[in-house]
Amino acid sequence: MNAPKNAAPKTAISPTRAENYAEWYQQIVRGADMAELSGVRGCMIIKPNGYGIWELMQRDLDRRFKETGHENCYFPLFIPLSYFQKEADHVEGFAKEMAVVTHHRLKAKDGVLVPDGELEEPLIVRPTSETVIGVAMAKWIKSYRDLPCLVNQWANVVRWEMRPRLLLRTAEFLWQEGHTAHETMEDAMAEAKRMHEIYRQFVEEVMAIPVVMGEKPAHERFPGAVNSFSIEAMMLDGRALQAGTSHYLGQNFSKALNIQFQSREGNLENVHTTSWGVSTRLLGALVMTHGDDNGLRVPPRIAPWHVVIVPVLRNDSDKDAVLAYCESLRNELNAQIFAGAPVRAKVDMREISGPDKKWDWVKKGAPLILEIGPRDVEGGKVCIMRRNALEKGKSFALRAEFVSGVADELASIQKDMFDQALAFQKARTVADIKDRKAFDAYFAAENAFESGPGFVRAKWSGDPKSVETLEALGVTVRCIPLDQDGKEGTCVLTGAPATMDAIFARAY
Repeated sequence: MNAPKNAAPKTAISPTRAENYAEWYQQIVRGADMAELSGVRGCMIIKPNGYGIWELMQRDLDRRFKETGHENCYFPLFIPLSYFQKEADHVEGFAKEMAVVTHHRLKAKDGVLVPDGELEEPLIVRPTSETVIGVAMAKWIKSYRDLPCLVNQWANVVRWEMRPRLLLRTAEFLWQEGHTAHETMEDAMAEAKRMHEIYRQFVEEVMAIPVVMGEKPAHERFPGAVNSFSIEAMMLDGRALQAGTSHYLGQNFSKALNIQFQSREGNLENVHTTSWGVSTRLLGALVMTHGDDNGLRVPPRIAPWHVVIVPVLRNDSDKDAVLAYCESLRNELNAQIFAGAPVRAKVDMREISGPDKKWDWVKKGAPLILEIGPRDVEGGKVCIMRRNALEKGKSFALRAEFVSGVADELASIQKDMFDQALAFQKARTVADIKDRKAFDAYFAAENAFESGPGFVRAKWSGDPKSVETLEALGVTVRCIPLDQDGKEGTCVLTGAPATMDAIFARAY
């Protein structure tokens, strides 16, 4: 029976974004084989396809960190409780999220294993490392000649998340955390802003996700920070996701942890410190920025495989010629250079049907999928499917032309994905809401794909009490954009005079 002419086109992911956005997200993560739940509530297993993307992200960021003078190191997973007690604001900010180790062994009691051997001092499972790294810096730094101290670590952290969601909010996640110490406030602030800009460059240029750069208002700062800077990305349902943060910590931690140095004038002074980090929640941002109703779409610069070659075997007599063609094509593609590295091409040799292979790579988001059958071999051609333009169908090209132009094709995909995401962000950002009535009406709708609120850019007085009234709407001040116009206006929440622009949104 033929389907009705007005039937919705079949998609690889069900439900679609428009039907059930939250469930669509979960199905994308599963369909792209990125991650799954583990046996511990709130913890996840990052599968090879998801981890392959994370490795490429890590590699690019690590290069940027080292080019700006930072060195990698590693600090313990367990942090003595007494370290946190030295910094009151910091511990208060994380107290409800901390996992605590109180015993060091198990024993059998009535046939059941129970904790035994209580520790003299409880240990906190690392939620972040300002305190433990600060204690180490206090030993390392003695003179201005030891400054700046620029370190970074790639690690896992634990924050007891009560409402977990794969990749976005989990009890344990992977991240990098940079920690630096400087002679002066000016040096430390310059460092915080430099890393803020590095995150913007990475997320926009590599992940193809447009962001708003800004500073967090006082009530949204990192615990213990003097200034917090963030990049805010818009997801496909209009919600914001904090995609990276950089903090100027002033001398708060150095005074609490006694990180002192002898100045050029011979005085004993406290250093100025910073911290900055991004995490695997960027994988969630990737899904919710570039995913469609057929699965994940991965920007080429972080795609584990740029080109996946799917042999189409009609019968055994075709097999040797088709496979030999695919192997030699892969070798030619691997010799090409894209974004400073060899093109990553793969021949899918799994013993499953060609259509199943193709749709598996569509869901995983491989930028270019090639189907190679006997006719392609005979004609010296390739059949091309461009993942970010499935609606355009397949195209054909001579093998030599495709190979020589593959780097340009990948660059075109990278640019098109960013441009599409930027157009969406601009379309869902409004700047003409001037009063509270219009503000409430705008956020009265639920966030959803293709409808509902996004970002509101409006004047704000900066009064922290004014944002308390936003709780019912689930809206927060995401950041104070760096590109302020300085024009006089009225606060969208209170009607008071205001010159500062702010970004308001619901967020993950």
